[in-house]
Amino acid sequence: MAKGNISVMEGSMAIAQAVKTCRPAVISAYPITPQTHIIEFLAQMVANGELDAEYIRADSEFSAASILAGASATGVRTYTASSSQGLLLMTEVIYYLARTRLPVVFTGANRQITAPIGLQPDHQDTMSLRDAGMIELYVEDVQEAYDTHLQAFKIAEDHDILLPVMVCMDGFVLTHAFEPVKVFDQEDVDDFLPPYEPIHYLTPEKPMVFGSGTDDANTMEFHYMNHQAVLRARDKIEAVAREFEATFGLYHGGLIDTYATEDAEVILVAMGSVIGTLREAVDVLRGEGVKVGLVKVRSFRPFPAEALRKAICRAGVVVVLDRALSFGYQGILATDVKTALYDSPQRPLVLGLM
Repeated sequence: MAKGNISVMEGSMAIAQAVKTCRPAVISAYPITPQTHIIEFLAQMVANGELDAEYIRADSEFSAASILAGASATGVRTYTASSSQGLLLMTEVIYYLARTRLPVVFTGANRQITAPIGLQPDHQDTMSLRDAGMIELYVEDVQEAYDTHLQAFKIAEDHDILLPVMVCMDGFVLTHAFEPVKVFDQEDVDDFLPPYEPIHYLTPEKPMVFGSGTDDANTMEFHYMNHQAVLRARDKIEAVAREFEATFGLYHGGLIDTYATEDAEVILVAMGSVIGTLREAVDVLRGEGVKVGLVKVRSFRPFPAEALRKAICRAGVVVVLDRALSFGYQGILATDVKTALYDSPQRPLVLGLM
């Protein structure tokens, strides 16, 4: 089992370290708070010769994503990071990446969308991309953010998946926090994450087209294939998480993670950095005799409906803590949890909190 070395570092540095060991060939970047430190650290690594990658400074987030669309289509490993308005500006290209099955890995540093201008780490930015056809994984601390980036490339590039993956981490709370992080040697990461072997890529020897025009029937076929790939990712996310555990000794859950749910009468459901606080709350409440448990949703897309049903169907009350609102209705995560539990034999009362 790989041992690794523990260092205290900023969350953004941890992400840059993880991405460096994944050996991306092309990194495109446009700065936006609170993502900026990640791409600054990577730029320094490239400038120092620590990372052999083509680092491209784009003129906007739209351009940054477009650059990676072209690079990934040539069959190389690619990466970028963005946040808030920047992710929204990438939206058109992210849909393209998913529909053309290009396995770009993103860091989504969560930050509220204007207006008003603010720096709160809500999930509206990344959740707005839930229907793009990509995979979204949410992390609770810096160690999980580091580890999940290593897993993200392996999931994205699997020949049965071939989809963009976004690792979503709360801005400032994680990107700018200093925590002890176990980082792993390049050789061990190379064993876990071999070089990308594309199936379809642009080359003069074998010309092809990505994202060509189509008729109604073929459009539906493309959407169906995209949907099936996202669904297949459920098993792949679980398998890669367990492989990571076997290799590096760390496990953060696959699709979900549970805490004290076996006899819980009330279960809290949430995503992101609030999970650590909720674990402490569960311990306090259990010390007072309240049977409460916690479910961390790690994979938002694909949504872990079956895993959730198994984890929380015995509870009488489920409380969902959301960091994103579907205006005019309710919290986005709460909506999905209610849908997942609709046909549960013992349907609990689901309360959504913002």
